[in-house]
Amino acid sequence: MADERPIDRLLAIMQKLRDPADGCPWDKEQTFSTIAPYTIEEAYEVADAIERADMADLKDELGDLLFQVVFHARIAEEAGDFAFDDVVIGLCDKMIRRHPHVFADASFNSLSEQTAAWEAQKAQERAAKGAHRAGVLDDVPAGLPAMSRAVKLTKRAARVGFDWPNLGEVMAKLREELEELQAEIDANDTEKAREELGDLLFVCANLARKLDVDPEASLRHANQKFTRRFNHIENRLADQGKAPQDVSLEAMETLWLEAKQIERS
Repeated sequence: MADERPIDRLLAIMQKLRDPADGCPWDKEQTFSTIAPYTIEEAYEVADAIERADMADLKDELGDLLFQVVFHARIAEEAGDFAFDDVVIGLCDKMIRRHPHVFADASFNSLSEQTAAWEAQKAQERAAKGAHRAGVLDDVPAGLPAMSRAVKLTKRAARVGFDWPNLGEVMAKLREELEELQAEIDANDTEKAREELGDLLFVCANLARKLDVDPEASLRHANQKFTRRFNHIENRLADQGKAPQDVSLEAMETLWLEAKQIERS
C-alpha cells in the first residue's frame, strides 16, 4: 500500500521471516537468548558510529538495533506475551509519567530536584512490579558490561549519599588498590590477585564517573589507538619485507614510538 508506514513494513518483514512454513530457517530457530548477544553487539555498533561521527553508518546501525527490538517483540507475540505495539505503548506511558514537568503541571527548581523526582518515580515503578523491596540497586541490569554496570551501581549509590566526597579520595583509593594488587602478585597468589584486580577496575569505574567520562567509550578509544599504532608497526615492517614475529621487541617499540610521534604531529 502506498500509505504503508515504514514500521508496518518492517513488522511485516519480521513476521514473514518467522513464518513457520515459508520463513527463513535461521530466523525461525532464534529465541530471546540466542538473539540477545546480537542486540548487545548492535548497541555497541551504534555507539561506535556515533564516536566516529559517521552519520551514514549511524543510520544503518540504528536500523539494525531497531530490527533487534522488532525481533524480540515478534518472538514475544508468537508466545502470546506482548507485541511490538505494547512495547511502544509502555514506553510512551513511561516517558509521560517520568516527565510531569513536560506533560503535566509539575515544576522543579533545579536539576538535582528533577533527578530526585525521577529516582522516586522509578522506585515506585519497581515497587509496583512486585519486587520484594524497592532497593536502590534492584533494577541495575546484571547483563550490562561489567565496567558499565560498575558505573551505574556506584552512580545509584551516590544519589543516596554513598560516595567518595571528592576526586582526591578516589585517587587515593586507586593507589591503595594498586598496592594491594602488587602485594598479591609478589606473593604469587593468583586467586587473590584476580580479586584485587577486580577491586582496582571497580575503582577505575568510580574514577570515570567522577570525571564524567564513559569508561567503555574511553576504553574503545584506547583500543582504536592501540590498533592504529600496531597497524603502523606492521605496515612499516611490511615495507621491509618483514613481519612482527621476525623482529625484536625493541624494534617494534621504536616503530610504536614513531607512530605516537606521527599522531602528535
